[in-house]
Amino acid sequence: MDHRQMLIRKIRSMESRYNPEVRLLRSAFSSPGYHTTIKAADYIHSTRDSLNYALGLLDTELPEYEQQALDIIERVVSLQDSDRSHDTFGIWPWFYEEPLDQMAPPDWNWADFCGSKLLLAVKRHGHRFPEPLREAAAQSVCNACEAIIKRNVGPDYTNIAILGALVTLVAGEQFGHEAYAAYGLERLIKLYDYTKPRQAFQEYNSPVYTCVALLELSKLREEARSGRAVEISEQLLRMTWKTVAEHYHVRTKQWSGPHARCYETLLNDHTKAFLQIATEGALMFFPWEELPYEEEWYKSGVLCPPEYLAFFTVQNTGQIRQLFEGNEGEPAGKWAITYRTQQYSLGSFDQMDFWNQRRPLLAYIDNGGSPTYMRLRFLHDGYDYCSARFRSCQEQSDMLLGIDFVTDGGDTHPSLDKIEGVIEAGDLRLRLEVGGCLDRVSASALEGGAEIEVCGLYFRIGNLFTGFSELSVEEQEQRLSWEIHRDETVLYTDLVLYSGPRVRLDFRKLQQAALLFSFSVDEDSSNFEHLDQPSPVEIVAGTQVRIRGFGRVNKALELNLQPAPGSL
Repeated sequence: MDHRQMLIRKIRSMESRYNPEVRLLRSAFSSPGYHTTIKAADYIHSTRDSLNYALGLLDTELPEYEQQALDIIERVVSLQDSDRSHDTFGIWPWFYEEPLDQMAPPDWNWADFCGSKLLLAVKRHGHRFPEPLREAAAQSVCNACEAIIKRNVGPDYTNIAILGALVTLVAGEQFGHEAYAAYGLERLIKLYDYTKPRQAFQEYNSPVYTCVALLELSKLREEARSGRAVEISEQLLRMTWKTVAEHYHVRTKQWSGPHARCYETLLNDHTKAFLQIATEGALMFFPWEELPYEEEWYKSGVLCPPEYLAFFTVQNTGQIRQLFEGNEGEPAGKWAITYRTQQYSLGSFDQMDFWNQRRPLLAYIDNGGSPTYMRLRFLHDGYDYCSARFRSCQEQSDMLLGIDFVTDGGDTHPSLDKIEGVIEAGDLRLRLEVGGCLDRVSASALEGGAEIEVCGLYFRIGNLFTGFSELSVEEQEQRLSWEIHRDETVLYTDLVLYSGPRVRLDFRKLQQAALLFSFSVDEDSSNFEHLDQPSPVEIVAGTQVRIRGFGRVNKALELNLQPAPGSL
């Protein structure tokens, strides 16, 4: 495994994207729908991606790339807000095409993202910079440090907590700013103290953010001079690799759920390549000469501890129950459960919102050697609705699950588009989505439920209580039926609460808005008939709906019958 040759191959594949007129890297435009006001563009020039490319150019040590890298760094340094009187002092815009004052709002994370790339460029290659550029780049990193310290994010924002510690601690050591270094170490200690009791990050079991944490902690371990920082980084790395190893499902080659944050339900090539690099080929997704290498992996020191390598080749079975937020024994504590067999994994949170980056109920199934996934969603006009709240009790392959609603949440995002409990809707539905390999997959609507078969494995969801008082009696009856739809890539099993002319829904005024279901997995569908029947549903004080058990589940699940404040 020759990291330098993989880096050179990657850099050469990017040469055509360099724009010498702008002196930045051209990228296809994409947007999460917030921060940037750009709605459509053929391409953009990203400050973060350009700095990453510049660092990669320098890391190749090839003389022909040096001037291009320095040109990029000079340009990006010029785009930072260096006016101390501005609130945005020390950060960069996302794109060359959109200055900070046009963003809505600017993203303060860019002090961390851009500052870390620029810092490593100066630390590793500052001797190759012209003196004025070296001084300007060093000052730019210090500006970023000031922005990071002023913002002072808490340890619950894991990737930024790590990145901010990396930038401030290593910059402080590199440039002789003791206050920066002290702040960075203190920030790292706070993250460790916050994480240690639960042995899990806030972005629990997130494929994308766990890999970010592993990468940045590895860089911190490699770049820091502080022995205490290296020691803490090592302990956090071992904790994080344990989570990854325990959740890897060997036969599906997937990262078992649930995921607190996730962008793609099936592992993408980036994550697969990262795991292959980190396990030094214990996991082989690609021939080495075709592996999609990322320039930021070079000299990062990413490496899975040897004691966890076997988890990626021999499947561990059984259940993991993990506290990931709050303290054990407290009502506010949040738990994640993952049940693994040789053929499938099933994961759920005991409470979570339905933001499109969440996977609150997620299964991966070995479908004849290819992965099939199943996830639960709640949709408002076809998009994941954040003010719907998922609740569950899971014991192995049996689950009680419910959905109730909060009045102080958002629509498409938990906090950026608060709706104050009121929406307009033409469609509202619960969806059990099946994707990945759809061969040997079928679904059928049953009386009071639905059943999905995947390669001889059966998934049954059953209606226990459905209350939604905004709808008419006819609509109440209709919504008890599940609808099955299928296209080339996804199978949808939908419980439709409303579909028709747009209506105004004021959740604050609803007397009932709660859904309760049973959910089970078995190799023999006839076994569902012999499961212990759920206890009767209880209405408590007119404001709560409760059920006490189902199958292996011996806990009670309780929901708000009436929507109330309490966003997650």
